[in-house]
Amino acid sequence: MESLYNVLGFPILSLSIFLPTAGALFIWMFVKDDAAVRWASLSVSVATFVVTLPLLLSFDHTTAHMQFEELHPWISSFNINYALGIDGISMPFIVLTSLLTIVCIVSAWRCIQTRVKEYMLAFLILETTLIGVFASLDAVLFYFFWEAMLIPMYLIIGVWGGKNRVYATLKFFLYTLGGSVLMLIAIMAMYFKTGGSFSMLAYMDYPFNFDWQFWIFLAFFVAFAVKVPMWPFHTWLPDAHTEAPTAGSVILAGILLKMGAYGFLRFSLPMLPDASQYFVPFMVFLSLIAIVYVSLVAMMQTDLKRLIAYSSIAHMGFVTLGTFMFTEIAIEGAVFGMISHGFVAAALFLCVGVLYDRMHTREISAYGGVVNVMPVFAVVMMFFAMANVALPGASSFVAEIMVLLGTFNPSPEAMLYMPFSMKWVAIIAASSVVLSACYTLWMLKRVLMGDLVKDEVKTLKDMNVREFSFFAPLIVLVIWLGLYPAPALDLLHVTVAHLVDQATSSKLADAALIAQGAAAHLIGH
Repeated sequence: MESLYNVLGFPILSLSIFLPTAGALFIWMFVKDDAAVRWASLSVSVATFVVTLPLLLSFDHTTAHMQFEELHPWISSFNINYALGIDGISMPFIVLTSLLTIVCIVSAWRCIQTRVKEYMLAFLILETTLIGVFASLDAVLFYFFWEAMLIPMYLIIGVWGGKNRVYATLKFFLYTLGGSVLMLIAIMAMYFKTGGSFSMLAYMDYPFNFDWQFWIFLAFFVAFAVKVPMWPFHTWLPDAHTEAPTAGSVILAGILLKMGAYGFLRFSLPMLPDASQYFVPFMVFLSLIAIVYVSLVAMMQTDLKRLIAYSSIAHMGFVTLGTFMFTEIAIEGAVFGMISHGFVAAALFLCVGVLYDRMHTREISAYGGVVNVMPVFAVVMMFFAMANVALPGASSFVAEIMVLLGTFNPSPEAMLYMPFSMKWVAIIAASSVVLSACYTLWMLKRVLMGDLVKDEVKTLKDMNVREFSFFAPLIVLVIWLGLYPAPALDLLHVTVAHLVDQATSSKLADAALIAQGAAAHLIGH
């Protein structure tokens, strides 16, 4: 497999990116019947997943170099190239995207009855843009896929969403587009600063001065913080989740939120290490607000989707916290946490979808005693709810423990500007275990437990085979990664070690000038 895909140069990344769009074009032109559209879309998504599997199976986890690289001129006059490649951080998200796309299509099999073809095509095109983001090594190509993602996601929420879908889609579009404009400005600035290069790998080696790094970091920060989303840029997410169809929420929580954290790992830390170290207190402060304050907000929610949406923001706070500790264990925990959250959050939104398909309401007060009529569903929902709390044995437990360990013992670079010990940060972050248990157990008690009182609940039917089929792989992966995370962590280790070296190596001539440059900047501005 190594010789076929790497030595012979088979363009497997290009095939992974454009196969969904090619399939979408075929379905658009030749497939008319709704049933045939569903089966054709499922076939394309499964084929894409199969195509991405060699990225995992033949990946060389002993090197930090980019693999499966492709390089072709695109817009030669501006030195813009079609450059692709993956490492141990980007590869898992490509496979995760292809897997969750299958889950999204199967979950929408019965609940989407209008404009079925357009709905399925939107998800296939969205898959192209998401894989393109994680595979891009040219900044313009990265930006192209980053922005193109907005179009199918806008349509998924705006056409098939709830009654307030127009408000939610406009808010989602304006927030993300506003951040993306600053990203484009930062990319253009780096292009002129480096003498006309859009190569992301070249940016990692260029010696940007501190003042330059400061402003570029802030521009990227807004773009990535909106996508994560970090407080106070988070308000678009609960609205988008509430109005999105179930599959839209699955892909939004499972993949789109990870793009922001991936941006910090791909751009901020390796390209702007001195500014990243300078902004550690700022990033820690925002992460703790997400972990603690947003968890408290989640407790106040009466809508199932909004509760899970706020829970996602809190869990992504752990991701950003671990990212800026500059240690291998913390960053590995952050990446592992993104992967785990992709499974757990997606499954929780699917659980809400199962209930909504039967009751057409997401209000927690409308339920009660569901376990009496839907025992299989109750076990599945309870399993993922416990995973959301990071119960030992679940993949999320591994991720949070690694982030907390890394926070207790951060690198010296992470402590350059911290006004107090990271141990207090870790203690505050650990409080999320109690907070998440509070709102999760409260939700389970109100929805699943108790006597059957409401007549509507008494008529509910348990999950069918199709519904259980899209939970089954997620259950297996959460348990497997929770009990035996070593294979996944082995994929990350060398790449993360290289990233830590980049993030802790000053681009200034003398590392002692970092603090000097920061002080001069504060005085000058």
